[in-house]
Amino acid sequence: MKWLHEYELGITAIDEQHKRIVDYINELEKAHGMGNSGYTAFTLEALVDYTLTHFAYEEELQARVGYPYLKAHKRIHAVFIKRIASFRERFKSGENVTEELLFMLKTWLASHIKGDDRDYGELVRNISNREKWLHESLHVSI
Repeated sequence: MKWLHEYELGITAIDEQHKRIVDYINELEKAHGMGNSGYTAFTLEALVDYTLTHFAYEEELQARVGYPYLKAHKRIHAVFIKRIASFRERFKSGENVTEELLFMLKTWLASHIKGDDRDYGELVRNISNREKWLHESLHVSI
């Protein structure tokens, strides 16, 4: 998956986190291509862990700026987490799900960033420009 300029929200911390998720997706694809199931499993776990951390960061940010659709955004994250958990369980049981998972991850991430995440980006940027505490916190990545 290639990082595209159109994925940028203009929020340094979030953009860096999204880039890291793209890196994990690419690493998962590499591991799968090598046929290394141990490396694939390790990368999948790292991707899931990092994504959960990102979701928590994003939701906390939305709460701090009073994003009015936070509850709906959390539901979107929760549905995604359930889908990933299903893939993870299928993988652990020996099913070859990596290609299906990669397709879903690439499609979902691009759509989520360009749609759901873009919705809160302007609010965060506007408040960040007015509020020093938020501006400074957005330049720290996880």
